[in-house]
Amino acid sequence: MTDDEGGLAERRGLDEAVVYQPAEDSGLLAEAAVETAAGRVLEVGTGSGWVAQQVAEERGLDVVGSDLNPHAARQARDRGVEGVVADLLAPFRADAFDTVCFNPPYLPTDPDNEWDDWMEHALSGGESGRELIEPFLDDVGRVLAPEGVVLLLVSSLTGYEEVLALVADAGFEAEPVVEESFPFETLTVLALREV
Repeated sequence: MTDDEGGLAERRGLDEAVVYQPAEDSGLLAEAAVETAAGRVLEVGTGSGWVAQQVAEERGLDVVGSDLNPHAARQARDRGVEGVVADLLAPFRADAFDTVCFNPPYLPTDPDNEWDDWMEHALSGGESGRELIEPFLDDVGRVLAPEGVVLLLVSSLTGYEEVLALVADAGFEAEPVVEESFPFETLTVLALREV
């Protein structure tokens, strides 16, 4: 087993869990969303629905949690969140949400070492760690209502400056809302607003 495989296996847990459960990144996104979210909220990649639940309970907002994983959508519904099976933003109509939150799968992963299960979808950001950030940024402006905000969690593992360049290319300006450093990465939640 290579160091990459061991690190990923350790981070994803060795159990057979099929839904991403709340961790440090979830806590940071929830903190930013509870502070910043307004109007109708979408959490893309909701996992267990914990972040969406925090926003709904703390702010009393209408929150939709979407995830490619049907088990995740079910767990979100079990938390009282409207859970939808969706590939990123594909099924949602234009201008539908005032706030869009996303904690993307961001671990850089060697394609030769990927596993084929739901936890891969929850953790692997492809070789760059930005495989899902790029298509998300390309489409999020469509579903975002005028004057809306996107809350995007970024890990230093994905290349912070590279993500900022993608954000600018997509027509957004970015402002850090909350940031925390850990032994293996720094996590930042950016508030993105259309320029």
